Amino acid sequence: MKERITVQQRSANMKAIRSVSKLEDKISKALWKRGIRLRRNVKSLFGKPDFAIKRYRIVIFIDSCFWHVCPLHGNRPKNNQEFWEKKLNRNIERDKEVTTYYLKENWNILRIWEHDFKEDFDGSVSQIEDFIVRNKDK
Repeated sequence: MKERITVQQRSANMKAIRSVSKLEDKISKALWKRGIRLRRNVKSLFGKPDFAIKRYRIVIFIDSCFWHVCPLHGNRPKNNQEFWEKKLNRNIERDKEVTTYYLKENWNILRIWEHDFKEDFDGSVSQIEDFIVRNKDK
């Protein structure tokens, strides 16, 4: 199938994609207001967690429904199915590898689905806050 846009347009579109999502910004601000200080997208940690507190060995991942294939909302594109199947399955495998790594290294890991924030933002932020408070006292 012929590409609808030029290589330059595709390149410009891909450059416009931010590595930090608006949802992560909103979550970070909500946690800051609650007095919780953490690092975002820590490149030095395996899997580049969305949020981390190295001192307490805490990592938090916010999994998007599309990219991490949510069982409730994850859908697969109809076009270029072979590519997307391979890509999304690899994401699932990578998530398992990252989770296994942190559990073996005795880190406290929390994974939350993007849709949890859409359904109850304050409740999900409270879940993160409780997780941090509970695990920093260990």
